Amino acid sequence: MPTSLNSVRIILVEPAGARNIGSVARVMKNMGLLHLTLVNPQCDHLEESAQHMAVHAKELLEAAQIVQTIPQGLAGCRRAIATLGRPYADAIPEHPRAALPWLVEDDLEPNSTALIFGPEDRGLSNDELSHAHRFITIPANPVYPSLNLAQAVAICCYELHEAASDQPPNSPQVPKSNPALQTLNPFPAPINELEGFYQHLESLLLNIGYLQPHTASSRMKKFRRLFNRAMPSSDEVTMLRGILSQMQWAAKARSPDSEKEN
Repeated sequence: MPTSLNSVRIILVEPAGARNIGSVARVMKNMGLLHLTLVNPQCDHLEESAQHMAVHAKELLEAAQIVQTIPQGLAGCRRAIATLGRPYADAIPEHPRAALPWLVEDDLEPNSTALIFGPEDRGLSNDELSHAHRFITIPANPVYPSLNLAQAVAICCYELHEAASDQPPNSPQVPKSNPALQTLNPFPAPINELEGFYQHLESLLLNIGYLQPHTASSRMKKFRRLFNRAMPSSDEVTMLRGILSQMQWAAKARSPDSEKEN
């Protein structure tokens, strides 16, 4: 098994079918992937039907991380790709063969990259997609492009396995990645650090009146897209939060209440 596959975390958001989860565990083991995270699962991932479909991959089901939110599921991840089942205006969709190698490159630490799949019945929402850096769409027949969850995971796990392996001379031509994505920071800050920055930023912008409570969510999505594209490092996130803290101090020092105290 290529050791670089140990960096990848497969994240299923609100999976509803135990059989699907079991099938995902099986194909993960087939392709050498070890880390499964379930976000707010809507079924028991250890029930008999899941274990039946997992066959010899029951240990992946037993070791699966269970969390309630996507940010919790992404804790410690430095790179995240989300799957698109429908058009998303703010995404640049890529072919899996072009984008997925990014999750296994650069000798990243174990369990530090993520591939996110949405619920079987709806895919990922715009809010959920805002946590990813890049996006993929699996090419399919436009007459009926919707894939079963386990099938979609299987295709992506195969592409990850191929990307992590030495490609044979006659391997299929790899589609070119979008040129706009060629300068991505190879070692961005963990996504949970960015999440802390976003919360800090929103709090400050509400405090100074740039954001209003009823429009804060839509405005913050635009900031998320901006910084997700930039992929700042941990040092850069620390610098940005230092600026926010200084702005908070300056705003407080100039407030009328502060002047009265002085």
